[in-house]
Amino acid sequence: MSTYVIAEAGVNHNGSMDLARDLIEVAAEAGVDAIKFQTFRSEELVTGDAPKADYQTETTDAEESQAEMLHRLELSPKQHHTIAEHCAENDLQFLSTPFDAQSARFLVDEFDVPRIKIGSGELTNGPLLLNIARLGRPVILSTGMGTLGEVEQALSVLAYGYVADGDRPTFEDLERAFASTEGQNALDRNVTVLHCVTEYPAPVEATNLKAMDTLREAFDLPVGLSDHTEGIAVPIAAVARGATLIEKHFTLDRSLPGPDHEASLEPDELRDMVQGIRDAEAALGTARKAPTDPEWKNRPVARKSLVATQPIQEGEEFTTENLGVKRPGDGLSPMRYWEHLGKTASRSYTPNEEIK
Repeated sequence: MSTYVIAEAGVNHNGSMDLARDLIEVAAEAGVDAIKFQTFRSEELVTGDAPKADYQTETTDAEESQAEMLHRLELSPKQHHTIAEHCAENDLQFLSTPFDAQSARFLVDEFDVPRIKIGSGELTNGPLLLNIARLGRPVILSTGMGTLGEVEQALSVLAYGYVADGDRPTFEDLERAFASTEGQNALDRNVTVLHCVTEYPAPVEATNLKAMDTLREAFDLPVGLSDHTEGIAVPIAAVARGATLIEKHFTLDRSLPGPDHEASLEPDELRDMVQGIRDAEAALGTARKAPTDPEWKNRPVARKSLVATQPIQEGEEFTTENLGVKRPGDGLSPMRYWEHLGKTASRSYTPNEEIK
């Protein structure tokens, strides 16, 4: 199955619809499966005195609060429609990450989004997880900053939301939903878990791609990567390690103002990443070890056969002095070298003649 590739536009539109349209066209040309934005109401997302992350302070006005920054980057309902329509015109799946229940409902009711991406910051937001599960859509769950136990708790809430009634579950209710066959089946049908390192950019040495194996083994769910490293090596490596979904930030120009541009791919890099992912998928092939179609014609050229290294008379014994191994490989296999030693030749051979 082909790896699902999401080009994360996020807030890199900078509030400009012209920039948003350009991002959509770049993503489509790169060959991704979907482009993702962010849907939030800034007054519901942060308090007025919430601090910025260090990387946000470095890439935006240090005097501007996080609330002010988010208000500037918030998309209106009309802008959402403009973006979704342009995605459709470019045969690109429109996705967005909601940061509150009303935004999640808006995405489902207005755009019928096929999947809902849950950001790493919401991993412990039980009420939002429950509301999203109740919408009945598959989810992509990012797990940046999380422990394995926190991932299980989040999955427990999603399982409860998919299969149980009630808006005030106890811990036991969540545990029962997660442990139930019905709950596990619902998770299996609906959830992809993304490994993620929440830093912008994330150091390659902190990426820990082996954690994808841990998530897969722990929960028996499809696993992918939301990648914040610089360059394209890590997402391609993740595909080789079994990622079913890759999400990567991109921009038109890393020098643009805004919190996420600096840690994003530029258009040529996004296209190269997609091609690298498709090449990695092709290279994975099957687990069967056997010659591939192109190899058959090369076997006689590259392999060797048993040959006479000097004249051999009929009835003469094969010895280490008169029996050798040379190309081409269309005669007797050198693996039969030892069984011929001490045997007598049934005919005469000239030097370099293949043994029959």
